Amino acid sequence: MRHKRPSLLIFIALITAFVSSTPLLPQQITDNKATDIGNVGLTVTSFGRIGNGFNASFWPAQPSCEFPVTPVRSRIEHLFNGGLWVGAIRSGQLGVTTATIDRNFAVREFTQQPGQGLTERSSLLDSRYYSRDAVSHQDFVADYTDSNLVNPQTNERLVDHFPLYVSVHQETYAWKYSIADFFIILNFKIRNVGTTPLDSVYVGFVTDFVVRNTNYRLPTEGSPFYQNTALGYIDSLRMHYAFDYDGNPTYDGITDNYIGLKLLGTEPLLTSTLDSLVSKCYYQAWGFRLSTGDPDLQSPANDQARYEKMSTRFPTSGQNVEQKFADLKKPGNRYTLYSVGPFPVLNPNDSITVTFALVLAKKYGDDPQSEDTPLSKKTLVENAIWAQKTYNGEDINGNGILDPGEDLDGDGKITRYIFPTILPPPKVKIVAGDRKATLYWDNSVESAIDPILNKKDFEGYRIFGTKAGYDFGLVSGADPYILLADFDRADDSIGYNTGFTLLRCDTTFPDDPVHYTYRYEIPNLLNGWQYSFGIEAYDQGDPANNLPSQPSIRVIQKVIPGTPATSNPEKEVGVYPNPYYVHALWDGTRERERKLYFYNLPANCEVRIYTLAGDLIASFEHHADSYNGTGIQWFSKFADGTQKMSGGEHAWDLITKGGQAVATGLYLFTVKDMNTGDIKRGKFAIIK
Repeated sequence: MRHKRPSLLIFIALITAFVSSTPLLPQQITDNKATDIGNVGLTVTSFGRIGNGFNASFWPAQPSCEFPVTPVRSRIEHLFNGGLWVGAIRSGQLGVTTATIDRNFAVREFTQQPGQGLTERSSLLDSRYYSRDAVSHQDFVADYTDSNLVNPQTNERLVDHFPLYVSVHQETYAWKYSIADFFIILNFKIRNVGTTPLDSVYVGFVTDFVVRNTNYRLPTEGSPFYQNTALGYIDSLRMHYAFDYDGNPTYDGITDNYIGLKLLGTEPLLTSTLDSLVSKCYYQAWGFRLSTGDPDLQSPANDQARYEKMSTRFPTSGQNVEQKFADLKKPGNRYTLYSVGPFPVLNPNDSITVTFALVLAKKYGDDPQSEDTPLSKKTLVENAIWAQKTYNGEDINGNGILDPGEDLDGDGKITRYIFPTILPPPKVKIVAGDRKATLYWDNSVESAIDPILNKKDFEGYRIFGTKAGYDFGLVSGADPYILLADFDRADDSIGYNTGFTLLRCDTTFPDDPVHYTYRYEIPNLLNGWQYSFGIEAYDQGDPANNLPSQPSIRVIQKVIPGTPATSNPEKEVGVYPNPYYVHALWDGTRERERKLYFYNLPANCEVRIYTLAGDLIASFEHHADSYNGTGIQWFSKFADGTQKMSGGEHAWDLITKGGQAVATGLYLFTVKDMNTGDIKRGKFAIIK
């Protein structure tokens, strides 16, 4: 069986006409990288480990396992680290190769040759990492081995390492789709590269789940940060999970999140169906670096103990089972392990593939955060089911073979990771105006053919937007996007049947090949504030496959409304806010995160700012066709360089040409139109 990129490629010919192409960039070799596609920010390494251990060299700039990360980073973390374990018997001797252990985070028994690392690829046609071999919107790929006694990259000796002589091909997958942006798939293909068979092979994944809101609690606080995660296990889903037990909204911030690790499947399949695979699964938990007390909770100190954990179920003693599982739902700092096996024998050059999913979810309902109820797990369970459906692909009944009617693409092999009813997004352009923004988009998505239904199933468009101040914390909530409008087809029995008459236009722009057929104006905006607006297409759903209507990727663009560029001599140039009071509502918290705007500027001009005594304190050029606010720290922190501006406004950070913050006072300015030579004058006040 093979993994194949999503069935979206089947109608690639239909969408290449409106998907832009970006030149490929050389791969940057690195040993770790964080996903930035979808809603999970997960650090993935090139040697079988995930998470960054809140290492100050990476975190918090690079998330360990953060959810949600869009549209604004929540900074709710879920994972210290985790890693692959492979256990087997070689030539009568037992060995377990680990990517990480709780006793020594630096230990890693999987290694690479110099020059190897983690590479990225993408199935998105407009991605710099686009590859026909990609499975998801963001694949991370690495190859490593446990065969070395010395790390070839560092020349460090691997202490107490017993090689099994296996190689691992690791791939992780992340998607933007709304039905898949809450999980990351971890796929490991393990091959015997030695000369002797491996017996009784187990493959597992360890995790140190730490679910905390790092806006309130930091890893540097020690026990208050690490000791408050509770655990649970759902055997029917082949998934264990964790949650923040006592996140106090006043002191710790609201977390209300779950993280789960789910076994999706193995190849070859160890049982007759995926449903029965739970009989080959083993869940274990132990206290972090615990060496005394209850033997069921002691950290395994050697390969023998680790192999025993991989091949037996918690609690190993088989005593007080209900109480010990109940104790796991109390706060603590623990490692968890989920393994599958045994694969009876792995002969030289043979391979096995084991696939896990890291599943994230918000708690459902209003039950207290410390209570792990069936209602609170509702979204977690639904998300886990979506991860499983994604993995199953054509193997709808999960029996590991293609039954009649399941071979949707006709290639005679199981194709996994299929999203049958996801539409491609429309092409979108946003234009900033005076107290407004206008969205334009094309109708190319309406011709897309669903590869499973073999018909067009487009239904409509939804338009979303944010309130002013969403970008720096003035708007609370995990999702600042508000539904502004919903337009759908008028010729069916689905939805409101509004039709698209009110949207229709026939618009083109210079140097833009897209022909825009729809237009929507958003009025009553505040000039100088940053907004985000998005458009998504959605389909009719697929009842036969038990799929509700699904949206396309939401095309998000940032805009800052303002006056258009003008050389009209009747238009006065000006400044707002005027007077400017320190710590204006839109300012950041630091001295250089302030701004005011000059408005009604010509398309190309020079602005010069003076004291009342006539001393020049600052000057800059404005060019409407290229200016987007960059160059001052407010935009570096709260924007990303993609924001669209109106052309007639320019922000100044109240910093002089000498690098000093300006003082309270009255200031004069001139604006010279570089096209006409005309000069306009004005004044503004600063009050600190």
